[in-house]
Amino acid sequence: EGGASERCALAAIGMSASALRYCPREDRNVELRERICALAHRHRRDGVGMIYLKLRQEGRLVNDKRVERLYCQQQLQVRRRKRKKVPVGERAPLLRPTKANQLWSMDVVFDRTAEGRAIKCLVIVDDATHEAVAIDVERAISGHGVARVLDRLAHSRGLPKMIRTDNGKEFCGKAMVAWAHANRVQLRQIQPGKPNQNAYVESFNG
Repeated sequence: EGGASERCALAAIGMSASALRYCPREDRNVELRERICALAHRHRRDGVGMIYLKLRQEGRLVNDKRVERLYCQQQLQVRRRKRKKVPVGERAPLLRPTKANQLWSMDVVFDRTAEGRAIKCLVIVDDATHEAVAIDVERAISGHGVARVLDRLAHSRGLPKMIRTDNGKEFCGKAMVAWAHANRVQLRQIQPGKPNQNAYVESFNG
Protein backbone atom coordinates (compact mmCIF):
# COMPACT_ATOMS: atom_id res chain seq x y z
CA GLU A 1 0.00 0.00 0.00
CA GLY A 2 2.85 2.31 0.85
CA GLY A 3 4.41 1.72 -2.57
CA ALA A 4 1.11 2.32 -4.32
CA SER A 5 0.47 5.54 -2.44
CA GLU A 6 4.01 6.73 -3.26
CA ARG A 7 3.49 6.04 -6.95
CA CYS A 8 0.16 7.87 -6.89
CA ALA A 9 1.72 10.85 -5.14
CA LEU A 10 4.61 10.99 -7.61
CA ALA A 11 2.23 10.68 -10.56
CA ALA A 12 0.15 13.52 -9.18
CA ILE A 13 3.13 15.89 -9.13
CA GLY A 14 4.70 14.54 -12.33
CA MET A 15 7.88 13.16 -10.72
CA SER A 16 9.53 9.81 -11.31
CA ALA A 17 10.70 7.51 -8.52
CA SER A 18 14.29 7.69 -9.78
CA ALA A 19 14.21 11.48 -9.56
CA LEU A 20 12.94 11.25 -5.99
CA ARG A 21 15.80 8.96 -4.96
CA TYR A 22 18.51 10.83 -6.91
CA CYS A 23 21.40 12.02 -4.79
CA PRO A 24 23.53 14.65 -6.56
CA ARG A 25 27.19 13.80 -6.80
CA GLU A 26 29.70 16.01 -5.13
CA ASP A 27 31.32 18.41 -7.60
CA ARG A 28 34.95 17.35 -7.61
CA ASN A 29 35.89 20.32 -9.79
CA VAL A 30 35.08 23.09 -7.32
CA GLU A 31 38.65 23.73 -6.17
CA LEU A 32 40.12 23.34 -9.66
CA ARG A 33 37.49 25.63 -11.16
CA GLU A 34 38.25 28.31 -8.57
CA ARG A 35 41.98 28.02 -9.29
CA ILE A 36 41.42 28.31 -13.05
CA CYS A 37 39.31 31.45 -12.51
CA ALA A 38 41.94 32.95 -10.22
CA LEU A 39 44.72 32.36 -12.75
CA ALA A 40 42.60 33.67 -15.63
CA HIS A 41 41.82 36.92 -13.80
CA ARG A 42 45.42 37.39 -12.71
CA HIS A 43 46.80 36.74 -16.20
CA ARG A 44 44.09 38.23 -18.39
CA ARG A 45 45.96 37.86 -21.68
CA ASP A 46 46.69 34.15 -21.14
CA GLY A 47 44.57 31.60 -22.95
CA VAL A 48 43.59 28.14 -21.78
CA GLY A 49 46.91 26.68 -22.92
CA MET A 50 48.93 28.95 -20.63
CA ILE A 51 46.49 28.35 -17.76
CA TYR A 52 46.99 24.60 -18.19
CA LEU A 53 50.79 25.00 -18.12
CA LYS A 54 50.60 27.10 -14.94
CA LEU A 55 48.49 24.39 -13.29
CA ARG A 56 51.07 21.76 -14.24
CA GLN A 57 53.84 23.99 -12.90
CA GLU A 58 51.96 24.04 -9.60
CA GLY A 59 52.22 20.25 -9.55
CA ARG A 60 48.60 19.51 -10.46
CA LEU A 61 48.10 16.33 -12.48
CA VAL A 62 45.12 17.48 -14.49
CA ASN A 63 43.91 16.55 -17.95
CA ASP A 64 44.15 19.31 -20.53
CA LYS A 65 40.64 18.55 -21.85
CA ARG A 66 39.22 18.86 -18.35
CA VAL A 67 40.92 22.23 -17.90
CA GLU A 68 39.62 23.41 -21.27
CA ARG A 69 36.06 22.31 -20.42
CA LEU A 70 36.05 24.13 -17.08
CA TYR A 71 37.70 27.17 -18.66
CA CYS A 72 34.98 27.40 -21.30
CA GLN A 73 32.18 26.79 -18.78
CA GLN A 74 33.33 29.87 -16.89
CA GLN A 75 33.41 31.86 -20.16
CA LEU A 76 37.02 32.88 -19.62
CA GLN A 77 37.98 32.90 -23.29
CA VAL A 78 40.39 35.69 -24.10
CA ARG A 79 38.95 38.23 -26.50
CA ARG A 80 41.42 38.88 -29.25
CA ARG A 81 42.25 42.49 -29.85
CA LYS A 82 41.30 43.62 -33.31
CA ARG A 83 44.28 45.02 -35.11
CA LYS A 84 43.60 48.39 -36.57
CA LYS A 85 43.97 48.26 -40.30
CA VAL A 86 46.28 50.97 -41.51
CA PRO A 87 44.93 52.00 -44.89
CA VAL A 88 47.38 52.37 -47.70
CA GLY A 89 47.17 56.01 -48.57
CA GLU A 90 48.93 59.32 -48.35
CA ARG A 91 50.81 59.80 -45.10
CA ALA A 92 53.11 62.63 -46.15
CA PRO A 93 52.28 66.26 -45.25
CA LEU A 94 50.02 68.07 -47.69
CA LEU A 95 52.61 70.05 -49.64
CA ARG A 96 51.61 72.71 -52.14
CA PRO A 97 53.33 72.28 -55.52
CA THR A 98 55.41 75.17 -56.82
CA LYS A 99 54.19 75.11 -60.43
CA ALA A 100 50.88 74.73 -62.20
CA ASN A 101 50.01 71.38 -63.74
CA GLN A 102 52.17 69.40 -61.32
CA LEU A 103 49.41 68.12 -59.05
CA TRP A 104 45.65 68.14 -59.41
CA SER A 105 43.01 67.17 -56.87
CA MET A 106 39.68 65.61 -57.85
CA ASP A 107 36.45 65.17 -55.93
CA VAL A 108 32.81 64.35 -56.64
CA VAL A 109 30.22 66.65 -55.07
CA PHE A 110 26.57 65.66 -54.73
CA ASP A 111 23.83 68.23 -55.30
CA ARG A 112 20.20 68.54 -56.42
CA THR A 113 18.51 70.57 -59.12
CA ALA A 114 15.61 72.92 -58.44
CA GLU A 115 13.32 70.05 -59.45
CA GLY A 116 14.91 67.82 -56.81
CA ARG A 117 16.90 65.60 -59.17
CA ALA A 118 20.19 64.31 -57.85
CA ILE A 119 23.30 65.35 -59.76
CA LYS A 120 27.02 64.80 -59.38
CA CYS A 121 29.74 67.35 -60.03
CA LEU A 122 33.27 66.24 -60.87
CA VAL A 123 35.54 69.01 -59.57
CA ILE A 124 39.22 69.16 -60.58
CA VAL A 125 41.50 71.76 -58.97
CA ASP A 126 45.15 72.65 -59.62
CA ASP A 127 46.81 72.51 -56.19
CA ALA A 128 49.42 75.15 -57.07
CA THR A 129 47.11 77.84 -58.45
CA HIS A 130 43.79 76.76 -56.85
CA GLU A 131 42.31 77.10 -60.33
CA ALA A 132 39.19 75.08 -61.13
CA VAL A 133 40.59 73.03 -63.98
CA ALA A 134 37.20 71.46 -64.68
CA ILE A 135 33.69 71.20 -63.25
CA ASP A 136 31.69 68.50 -65.01
CA VAL A 137 28.03 68.03 -64.05
CA GLU A 138 26.31 64.70 -64.75
CA ARG A 139 23.47 62.56 -63.44
CA ALA A 140 26.04 59.83 -62.78
CA ILE A 141 29.83 59.75 -62.93
CA SER A 142 31.79 56.57 -63.59
CA GLY A 143 35.48 55.85 -63.96
CA HIS A 144 35.08 55.97 -67.73
CA GLY A 145 33.37 59.36 -67.40
CA VAL A 146 36.24 60.73 -65.33
CA ALA A 147 38.72 59.41 -67.90
CA ARG A 148 36.83 61.18 -70.72
CA VAL A 149 36.98 64.51 -68.88
CA LEU A 150 40.71 64.06 -68.30
CA ASP A 151 41.24 63.22 -71.97
CA ARG A 152 39.62 66.52 -72.93
CA LEU A 153 41.90 68.35 -70.51
CA ALA A 154 44.93 66.54 -71.93
CA HIS A 155 44.23 68.07 -75.33
CA SER A 156 43.42 71.56 -74.04
CA ARG A 157 46.14 72.08 -71.42
CA GLY A 158 48.09 68.89 -70.75
CA LEU A 159 48.09 66.57 -67.77
CA PRO A 160 49.79 66.74 -64.37
CA LYS A 161 52.29 64.23 -63.05
CA MET A 162 49.99 63.28 -60.19
CA ILE A 163 46.27 63.42 -59.34
CA ARG A 164 45.04 63.17 -55.76
CA THR A 165 41.57 61.74 -55.05
CA ASP A 166 39.52 60.16 -52.30
CA ASN A 167 38.59 56.47 -52.39
CA GLY A 168 35.40 56.80 -54.42
CA LYS A 169 34.68 53.94 -56.82
CA GLU A 170 34.85 56.28 -59.81
CA PHE A 171 38.51 56.97 -58.93
CA CYS A 172 39.66 53.52 -57.79
CA GLY A 173 38.19 51.29 -60.50
CA LYS A 174 39.87 49.57 -63.43
CA ALA A 175 38.96 52.35 -65.86
CA MET A 176 40.96 54.98 -63.96
CA VAL A 177 43.86 52.64 -63.23
CA ALA A 178 44.13 51.80 -66.93
CA TRP A 179 43.83 55.47 -67.93
CA ALA A 180 46.55 56.53 -65.47
CA HIS A 181 48.90 53.81 -66.70
CA ALA A 182 48.32 54.74 -70.34
CA ASN A 183 48.89 58.45 -69.67
CA ARG A 184 51.76 58.01 -67.18
CA VAL A 185 49.92 59.88 -64.45
CA GLN A 186 50.30 58.78 -60.84
CA LEU A 187 47.05 58.37 -58.92
CA ARG A 188 47.31 59.12 -55.20
CA GLN A 189 44.38 58.05 -52.99
CA ILE A 190 44.02 59.63 -49.58
CA GLN A 191 43.30 57.58 -46.46
CA PRO A 192 39.60 56.71 -46.00
CA GLY A 193 37.85 59.20 -43.73
CA LYS A 194 40.64 61.78 -44.06
CA PRO A 195 39.21 64.54 -46.30
CA ASN A 196 41.81 66.96 -44.94
CA GLN A 197 44.37 65.07 -47.06
CA ASN A 198 42.50 66.38 -50.09
CA ALA A 199 42.15 69.82 -48.56
CA TYR A 200 42.66 71.95 -51.68
CA VAL A 201 39.69 70.61 -53.58
CA GLU A 202 37.64 70.27 -50.37
CA SER A 203 38.17 73.96 -49.58
CA PHE A 204 37.21 74.83 -53.16
CA ASN A 205 33.96 72.87 -52.75
CA GLY A 206 33.26 74.84 -49.61
